[in-house]
Amino acid sequence: MRLNWRAIPAIAIAVVLLAGAGWAADKSEKNVSDELKRIESATNVLDEIMGAPDKGIPQDILGSAKCVAVVPSMLKAGFIVGGRYGKGVATCRTSSGWSAPAPFTIAGGDWGLQIGGEAIDLVMLVMNDKGMKNLLASKFKLGADASVAAGPVGRQAEGTTDWKLRSEVLTYSRARGVFAGITLNGAVVKQDEDETQVLYGRMVPFGDILTGKVAVPKGAEQFVAAVRKYAAEAKAERSSSERPQR
Repeated sequence: MRLNWRAIPAIAIAVVLLAGAGWAADKSEKNVSDELKRIESATNVLDEIMGAPDKGIPQDILGSAKCVAVVPSMLKAGFIVGGRYGKGVATCRTSSGWSAPAPFTIAGGDWGLQIGGEAIDLVMLVMNDKGMKNLLASKFKLGADASVAAGPVGRQAEGTTDWKLRSEVLTYSRARGVFAGITLNGAVVKQDEDETQVLYGRMVPFGDILTGKVAVPKGAEQFVAAVRKYAAEAKAERSSSERPQR
């Protein structure tokens, strides 16, 4: 059999292209897997915090939240002048329940250093329409564009009369097993466009995701389900406490 030398370059190019396509597909699948793992971690953080008796987020506050955002393992970095950076997911109330998860980043200066430890789990609750509007804008600065305060702790805390409820965003942290409110003035929250493209296969505006215009991606249902569960429990608890005693 005669070897067609002219065909070799074309064959070589085809092999390279096929190999490149396979590598790109593997990389894409890995990226999706990484984002789904982050969503799973965010779900676990919420489950553990809400499962802590008398140590978690007050029921009435969670039940009133417009949006819930969780950042698992936000890292501290830097020497002398430090900072924090993390990636998380958020979901907001819609007319039909809770929205699909929206990836975001949060970055800031030396806030929260009083907690100690190199990493913290962070939960942010958007409490009113103004705060929700800021979140939907896809980028805002806590303390400047939206007022922020360390949230009260304790399952039955009197959140309805607490002055902190006047804030648009309430924030909580957990480090080395210690759960507490945290002040995040100066932190910038914005849509994570790269992870959004990974999770949805295309760029979807933050507002479209958080207002329920897209379906929950496969594998990401757990986070939305957890938020729905705890919000429903908070609502049931509130209804029970408001029911007149006989």
